[in-house]
Amino acid sequence: MQPGRASPYNVGLDSFGTTSVNDITPADAARERTVLFADVSGSTRLYEVLGDARAFAAINGCLDILRKLTAAHSGRVVKTIGDEIMAVFPDAVNAVQAACEMQFVVSSRKPVDNERVAIRIGLHHGQVLESADDVFGDTVNVAARMAEVAKAQQIITTGSTVSLLPPIVRASTRTLSILAIKGKADDIEVREVIWQESEEMTMMVGHTVAPQTVEPTLTLIHQGETFVVDAAHPSITIGRDEQADIVIQDRRASRMHARIERRRDKFVFVDISSNGSYVIVKNETEIQLRREEFALRESGSISLGHPYIKDPTEVIEFFCQN
Repeated sequence: MQPGRASPYNVGLDSFGTTSVNDITPADAARERTVLFADVSGSTRLYEVLGDARAFAAINGCLDILRKLTAAHSGRVVKTIGDEIMAVFPDAVNAVQAACEMQFVVSSRKPVDNERVAIRIGLHHGQVLESADDVFGDTVNVAARMAEVAKAQQIITTGSTVSLLPPIVRASTRTLSILAIKGKADDIEVREVIWQESEEMTMMVGHTVAPQTVEPTLTLIHQGETFVVDAAHPSITIGRDEQADIVIQDRRASRMHARIERRRDKFVFVDISSNGSYVIVKNETEIQLRREEFALRESGSISLGHPYIKDPTEVIEFFCQN
């Protein structure tokens, strides 16, 4: 959602999209929910610089990540409009956890022709009217307003929503301003969730995987599809063969190109190919592997059969948690 553009969600209780109060059935009721909006920042520039096809692919890949992380945190995507999603969560904690992971995963992705895809997020907790395929009400309006306030790589919420978070998370927020919203008698405290610099927030988000101890997990994303290597699934195969877990279309990849194995708390990439593999760990120089092993760490990308710079269209992105 671009600055200055009227929000399609900024509506009253009488209508929201194609739903109206008259569409609510007796089974639909007012309930407490956290509403979250996330949209790609600067999408107009992406289309201008990358062209329609590549910009669409980059934005759609980003939205796919947002959908998956929404589901991973007990939320549901209500709808997607253009370059943004609207989602609802059962509580503020799940919503903030999802928002932080959305920012982390999207910011860790490789740029497309030096153009980074970034998102901005706004959220607010309160009472909503929720049907099977729609959510609307004053809480939706406030959440949409928070998304309009947010800049690239920001998570913006309200003081009342922050009050529902654990103390360790509340300490990782800061007040930005007091905002008057049309139709509301009281001004709203606008707060930012600090997801990049806060050790406390990192600890809190880590609890989404395991409340007591974090189980080592490797997340792989290929062509918008997510794969996980963990204790339950300790290995994964990669190659052109249809029997591989991650099937590669690039003819430069071998039929059975590589595998990733979980070895205690580490994830080891094993190249068994003819043309080799190229791995980039975040903020480090690309390395070439040919029938060699490499312990993956932090986040980065894997290109099969050629360096990333020669062809970035089919890569595997990885994110380690250990």
